[in-house]
Amino acid sequence: MSSKLYENGSSQAVALADLIAAQVQVIVTAYSASGQTIPSLDSTTAGPFDEPANTPANISMAIQLIEAACAQLCATVASPGHSITKKTYNYVEPACMLVVVNAKIADLLLGKPEGEHVEVLAKQAELDTGKLGRVLRLLATNHCFIEVKPNVFANNRLSLKLVSSDPTSAMVGLLTDEGLKSSAYVNETLFDPKSGPSMLPEDAAFKRAHGSPIFELHKRPEEKYRADRFAEAMIGWATVTDGNDLSKVYPWDELPPGTTICDVGGNTGHATLPLIKAHPKLQIVLQDLPAVIEQAKEFWRRENPKAIDNQNIHFVPVDFFKDSLTHGCDYYYIRHVLHNWAEVECIMLLTNVRKAMTSSSTLLIHDMVLQPLVRNTTSVFDQAPEPLLPNYGVGRVLLYQQDINMMGFVNSKERTLEEFIDLGSQAGFDFVKIWDAGEANSLLEFRAL
Repeated sequence: MSSKLYENGSSQAVALADLIAAQVQVIVTAYSASGQTIPSLDSTTAGPFDEPANTPANISMAIQLIEAACAQLCATVASPGHSITKKTYNYVEPACMLVVVNAKIADLLLGKPEGEHVEVLAKQAELDTGKLGRVLRLLATNHCFIEVKPNVFANNRLSLKLVSSDPTSAMVGLLTDEGLKSSAYVNETLFDPKSGPSMLPEDAAFKRAHGSPIFELHKRPEEKYRADRFAEAMIGWATVTDGNDLSKVYPWDELPPGTTICDVGGNTGHATLPLIKAHPKLQIVLQDLPAVIEQAKEFWRRENPKAIDNQNIHFVPVDFFKDSLTHGCDYYYIRHVLHNWAEVECIMLLTNVRKAMTSSSTLLIHDMVLQPLVRNTTSVFDQAPEPLLPNYGVGRVLLYQQDINMMGFVNSKERTLEEFIDLGSQAGFDFVKIWDAGEANSLLEFRAL
């Protein structure tokens, strides 16, 4: 609810338009200071601030404000029926994105700024010419690819993220394949008297869509490509959501050489790898399931072999529900793991971590933290200026989309700060501090009770 200052739609619309203009100028000024201009959508040359890890805080904030204000302005001035219809059709675009990812259309267009006729692309991808053209036209209408001449398409800034060598492409594949199919069964799952109230992974919408829970599916030999894509998608997710900025979030410089960090359930270690690059005095103990650890070894050999040679990284396979974690590390770091599990399993995992810790160890939980939509003068969160929603609305909608995504995949959730504090308390931890870790992440610090 807006304050009396913005008590009608006209005053809100004008305020939102002014906010957009002001924040666009912030971005233009920042690019000018770097001697550049904002890259055109048609450009295929990387800009200085394309990666979140390289984006100054004022630009990141300006982008969030622009996204939020644009969406709220459109919802304010358009008719309700028009807005709802467009929202309802949102499922079509990810369906088309999966087609072009699987067909590797962005790969086929590399090095072809003049574009390629859809007939040529369709022949190479073994798809129907007319249908592929319609798919590409929808995506180009939404600024992914460009149609340079009738039926001739080329890459642009957005479509380059779909090139198969970019981990973002794997993330797109995961979400538009397993994710989109699972979301189609959320309604039936919620209304089912058995699965509706259940928090078990085997009762999630994913199983209705795919026949078995996700991690069981990934164990099948014929589904290995899904498991491999999942691992690569996590790297893409970390890049897109600024997960590579861990080295800048916490005061690692103040820690003594040899400080040990146990990366619990760290997958390939994609979040702690940049940390070691920035702070080679640290020691990482990467722990995950045996098969994942083997993938991690290959990842580190490719991305940071020096860390292996210098023994900055130690690979220790573990089932963190059944086995004991490495004892006595200085820090235990859990990134995007708890959102995979219901409360009971989260407490089991955190209790297992607590058993491995000493009295001086610190727990860091790196995760999405949902912010209330109600404005609160005592909130620990940064709140967007009025008339925007206090949680930045569409500017941070990824958190709330991911919450529903986790419901569909494994019957789990993203959590509020209060829920994280409660989980920690039940496992023997006391909350210390929340560190801002970018648009879609927070770093929660706990100490052992």
